[in-house]
Parts: sequence; C-alpha cells; structure tokens
Amino acid sequence: MKNQSVITPLRLQAYERITMFLERISPSNLIFRVFSANLSALEFQAVLIQAIRDEYEHNLSQQIYISLPAWEIVKNAKEETIKIINIAATQVGSDADATQLSGKIFEISSDIDKLPINKAIELLKNEIKQLF
Repeated sequence: MKNQSVITPLRLQAYERITMFLERISPSNLIFRVFSANLSALEFQAVLIQAIRDEYEHNLSQQIYISLPAWEIVKNAKEETIKIINIAATQVGSDADATQLSGKIFEISSDIDKLPINKAIELLKNEIKQLF
C-alpha cells in the first residue's frame, strides 16, 4: 500500500510528461517553437530533428512508468515525425529555405488522417482511464 502511494504519483507524472513531449514534437508546435527564417531548409531540418531528439532524451526515463505498448507507440510517433520532416525536406529541394520547409511539413501533416502523435496521446489517455 505504501509503495502504491509513492508509485501512483510518479506514474501519473510520467504520463503527463510523455504527453507534453508528444505535444512539443508535434509538427506545428515544434515549428513555431524553433523557427528561424534565416535558415536554409537543410539547416532547419537539422534543427527540427535535433529538437525532437533532445526532447526524447530528456524524457527517456519516463518509459519505466508507462506500459510497453504505450512506450512503443511514443517511439513510433517520434520516428514518424522525423520521417515527415525528412520527406518534406526532400520534396522542397536543396535551395529552399526554412519557410518553404515549414509549409511542406504542414502540407504533409494535414494530408495524414490521424498523426502518429495524436494516436499516441489517445492511447496514453485510454491507459490513464483504465489505470486510475
């Protein structure tokens, strides 16, 4: 019982932190947070991917408090977001700037019915409902 009173708040905090991680790496939030108009598309692509990796590393320890399926979908959401950025970068070409890359990322994201990040957040919410 005593262990439960210690672990429960930690688990809730982990779900909150992972949800915050997912929100921070969503293409729209990420672009608005790190955008710099003076960058080339290639430079901006690197900045975006590094920001995702930094956020991921910062929250890596939270995996011990959430289920394995939840952690897997979180990792998948991260990888799929990087994939969207990379696809957009190849489509805008080498002479494009950060604004053009941003536009292409928004375009690709809007074409996806349900972004992997949204699927991951939904799964986390469902787990919380089941656990608590």
